[in-house]
Amino acid sequence: MNHGENNITVVDEDGNEQLCEVLFTFDSEEFGKSYVLYYPIGSEDDEEDVEIHASAFTPNENGEDGDLMPIETDEEWDLIEEMLNTFLEEQEDEN
Repeated sequence: MNHGENNITVVDEDGNEQLCEVLFTFDSEEFGKSYVLYYPIGSEDDEEDVEIHASAFTPNENGEDGDLMPIETDEEWDLIEEMLNTFLEEQEDEN
């Protein structure tokens, strides 16, 4: 996965590249992975329905991001939802 400032390119199931904006990333010691939350660029024009995606990744040795991996366990999804809710609450507090 290559990214500029806060963007990543994600390939969907059909093999189409989708430019996405990174919302935030965080590390979980519990699962020994890092997670990235992102959404497709262009979707934020439609405020009602921004679909936020999450993937796991393992940074490789030189500190670059490795490949995105699907999230497979409910425990991981629970953690991600918790982090997302916290993030969104902090965003609202700033406005």
